[in-house]
Amino acid sequence: MTVKAILDSKGRNVVTISPDKSLAEAAGLLAERGIGAVVVTREEGLIAGILSERDIVRALGRNGAEALDQPVSEVMTAKVQRCKEAHTVNEVMQIMTAGRFRHLPVEHNGRIAGIISIGDVVKKRIEEAEREAEEIRTYIATA
Repeated sequence: MTVKAILDSKGRNVVTISPDKSLAEAAGLLAERGIGAVVVTREEGLIAGILSERDIVRALGRNGAEALDQPVSEVMTAKVQRCKEAHTVNEVMQIMTAGRFRHLPVEHNGRIAGIISIGDVVKKRIEEAEREAEEIRTYIATA
């Protein structure tokens, strides 16, 4: 199972934000869309970073309510891990576990091509395990 398979089933729409927007605007976007992270992109669609709920909480912890006036570029994770469509689910799980994050942008030629979450990965692994179990049951029943 690959990242491409996940994107083919869930879609490739990605919520993005400009690095010059305020943290308050970013928090509003996350709340409005019911998501945990937003990809920060430049005008050309190039990935500049990622901003998660965790990043916002840390900024608020450091600077209080004044943090909400800061630009996203000051709070985002700039050195964002990325994956490609060819990555396997197991590879992505290792990347997310090692980095201790829940969202991973998918890139193609440096531009955003999708995003996957740990929830997407776990869902696919469960589906895969259920399919394998059913195949084993069928094999045993017909043997």
